[in-house]
Amino acid sequence: MQDLNRALTDISLIREQLARDTEFRGYGPAALAGTGILALVVAATQALWLKQPAAHMHLYVWLWVATAAVSLVLIGTETFQRSLRAHGDLAVPMLQSAVEQFLPAIVAGGLLTVALLRVAPQSLWMLPGLWQIVFSLGVFASCRFLPRPMFLVGVWYLACGLACVALVPTEQRFSPWVMGIPFGIGQLMVARFLHRNRLEVDDDEQF
Repeated sequence: MQDLNRALTDISLIREQLARDTEFRGYGPAALAGTGILALVVAATQALWLKQPAAHMHLYVWLWVATAAVSLVLIGTETFQRSLRAHGDLAVPMLQSAVEQFLPAIVAGGLLTVALLRVAPQSLWMLPGLWQIVFSLGVFASCRFLPRPMFLVGVWYLACGLACVALVPTEQRFSPWVMGIPFGIGQLMVARFLHRNRLEVDDDEQF
């Protein structure tokens, strides 16, 4: 009985190691491109509907938090379905590994938002840049089991976040495009890299 338990434990450890070392193919280009387009649409909506975001910070924050939530649902739904098709029996540990890589960034971004709203509202002007910097950390953490060009996406978000904090003029800090352009272009970049990688994998499998 002990040998059986030891064997099952070893198999479980092997599966976990495979899940961590195998390129994750669950993320879908369609959903990620959709979230990029959504960011641009929300930015345009903000430009028309919330013309003075600095005077309505709670509305501004909730607008982009809701956008992030919708994006997570879109990506999560497609990721779950694609993982089952692409990874078979390894789908669950692969999904767990993917969540472990990105979840800390999501939690940190959420807690940072709550902290600034409650304790340091005078520092909320940094929020768009901080969101992008935190998101870049999630991308960097996930890079080891994604296509290599994904590193450039992390660099893009990091550069945009630092630029938002250091370079954006005071009157433009809550401009809709300070959020829309970085996340719109960034997510479209992810979709493009994943689609190209998918084509390359399909070509290799044909030979």
